[in-house]
Amino acid sequence: MSQSTIPPRPQVGEPAAWAFPTPSEHVLDNGLRLQVFHTPGQYVASVRLAVPAFPALEPLEQEGLLAILSRTFDEGTQNHTAEEFAELLEHGGIALGSSTSEFGMVLDLDVAVARLERGMELFAECVRRPAFPEDEIERARRRRLADIEQETADPRSRAAREFARTFYDPDARASRPSAGTPQSVRAITAESVRAFHTDHVGPLGATLVVAGDLSPLGPDATTVVRDLVERFFGDWAAQRIAPTAPQAPVRRDDAARIVVVDRPGSVQSELYVGCLGPDRRHGWGAYPVLSFLLGGSPQARVDAVLREDKGYTYGMRTSFVPRAHDGLLLASGSVRADATAESVQLLLTILEDARAGFEADEVRDGVAFVSMTAPGRYATADAIADEAAGLALEGLPPTWVTEMLTQTRELEPQALLRAYERAQVGVWTVVVVGDAAQVAPQLTALGRGEVEVRDR
Repeated sequence: MSQSTIPPRPQVGEPAAWAFPTPSEHVLDNGLRLQVFHTPGQYVASVRLAVPAFPALEPLEQEGLLAILSRTFDEGTQNHTAEEFAELLEHGGIALGSSTSEFGMVLDLDVAVARLERGMELFAECVRRPAFPEDEIERARRRRLADIEQETADPRSRAAREFARTFYDPDARASRPSAGTPQSVRAITAESVRAFHTDHVGPLGATLVVAGDLSPLGPDATTVVRDLVERFFGDWAAQRIAPTAPQAPVRRDDAARIVVVDRPGSVQSELYVGCLGPDRRHGWGAYPVLSFLLGGSPQARVDAVLREDKGYTYGMRTSFVPRAHDGLLLASGSVRADATAESVQLLLTILEDARAGFEADEVRDGVAFVSMTAPGRYATADAIADEAAGLALEGLPPTWVTEMLTQTRELEPQALLRAYERAQVGVWTVVVVGDAAQVAPQLTALGRGEVEVRDR
């Protein structure tokens, strides 16, 4: 081929602005809200039921009850034993799951779109008429107790737990493990799980999200889905207690301090550092960018110093975490034990120095990363369904994602700095899990406050 016949190279332009899919919405007579997302090419339907039943509603003496409920809702129904129901799921190619957060519980169904009717039928059966057999509750309880032992032994989990205990008032549910303590888990019974389900799991305030390529259902697929939901959930009776919104957790007056959890002989120290931050209702478009610039990548400010320059860590991550009211700015990771105090000092200094502002090229790179990777993050039906269900529990519409990304794309350095100033940077809660005999004197010498040592 001669030079003259080679076609010209196409011009590469800026990608078009991406928007989160817009669902078809419908509200059933019993209050259940339905959101249907048609996602071409996604032939496994992802169904998420977001229920505003959250840990703060549990009895104090039985905390962890919601976690047990979510783990056992599919372990048999009033119509089928656990073994029978498991066989029905297997034959139908149906996968069920669950998760809980401070906002509520999400129950999951994943099934081929062509088998959506059967999947929705079995999903409704275990959601509406779970059996919670004694033996399955006992098994879930033993598993949770084993998990607690593992979390206590794991430095990262222990650091997160101690941070919550140190940061929040003891009366706040957020100060205690979301899935309960050994004492509270042992007190949970099948009867109490059934009662909690009756009281708090129902259609009022709940949202059912269906995402997938619905074309196999015919030209009027959205109506087909709506009819299925009406058939299986339309006569679902309301929960006994009307849902409420989570209350704001109260921060401790003495939260700004350093705590060392003793782990004798440890060659690494696990750091968990944070302060009060904003929630999703405060111009959230800036905070994914701030997370990326501060500690969201190997090139971010924290890793550039602690990993690349000093070699003290394999990597640390910094992020803004939204909660029901206000949120957190958190930084966490493990460092060499002999460099614990210097690592803490460098970390806090980097975060505090960021109050001086951000360079234009930094902001441009952060905005590009957050906004241009969004299509990839939401490329699958399950990602769309998960996001929509989470937003529903927070009382936010699906359009929030698009609005947030619009804020992100319009960010300028001064706007990013104003967003950062909303966090209480400098008022730190510092938790270190490590060898107290080695690291406590180092941390005391920093002069950043009294150091409390807690036994492992």
